[in-house]
Amino acid sequence: MPAADRLPEAERPVRDAAEESSGRRRRLEYPPAPEPLDVPVIDNHAHLDFRDGQVAVSVEAALDAAEAVGVAGAVCVGYDVASSEFSVTAAAADPRAKAAVALHPNEAPELTAAGEFDDAFARIAELAADEQVVAVGETGLDHFRTGPDGVAAQQESFRRHIELAVERGLAMQIHDRDAHEDVVAVLRDAPALPRSVVFHCYSGDAELARICNANGWYMSFAGTVTFKNAGHLREALDVADPHLILVETDTPFLTPHPYRGRPNAPYLIPQTMRLMAEVRHTELDALCQQVMLNTVQAYGSWT
Repeated sequence: MPAADRLPEAERPVRDAAEESSGRRRRLEYPPAPEPLDVPVIDNHAHLDFRDGQVAVSVEAALDAAEAVGVAGAVCVGYDVASSEFSVTAAAADPRAKAAVALHPNEAPELTAAGEFDDAFARIAELAADEQVVAVGETGLDHFRTGPDGVAAQQESFRRHIELAVERGLAMQIHDRDAHEDVVAVLRDAPALPRSVVFHCYSGDAELARICNANGWYMSFAGTVTFKNAGHLREALDVADPHLILVETDTPFLTPHPYRGRPNAPYLIPQTMRLMAEVRHTELDALCQQVMLNTVQAYGSWT
């Protein structure tokens, strides 16, 4: 990765580096830097606490590499207490980063079963008051990794995160995996919704995109939209309201084509943006300008 710092091993989550789901052995070197964007954008969703690839990369190094190719900053996203604390600390140390804090939906059933959910959520609520935090996330529903026994705990967690975002006046980033109808149902049943609702790593089809259009919900597209088997995502992108489109990496996951399976980082956003411009049949600079405006509308100013 360009400008990467070689750091000693830290007590951070480590992405499984052995094999892809296809069974192919992963290549652990970072892809080459893409051609820079002329108009800057923001990485709407990144996990900068993860250790991936052959080198450990600091937040500063990751954002330096991103800035060099026209990615002006990133939302550093939490998924449990430790990662949420990391995100707040990272954002305090570097003005190019903002923080999102939450308990991931797959955490909710485990924490609930252990009797630890209330204490963990109380810490998230405390962190959400920090001035570096722009969103509650990632929260939502996941029917892929959590079975029917965990649905009630996930839904209760989701509702409480919605209430927290409303209370704090923050945006909300939604994790929606194989749960489109249930996510929409919870949102529609909520007494009030956050200032901005963002479907992180948008995974729905054109029909869900139309629902998002009708409700003013943002759709954040990741490297998955570049995958050869992701025609439904490109169809959704094509019908999405241009004022509701965001971009992200979900670093260190979902590296865009043709580098799928290799380490991901915010500096690879231009790869995804160029494909998005092709799908939208629009000029790259114009789409970047719109995405940047959307990001500020969703989260507030980056200055």
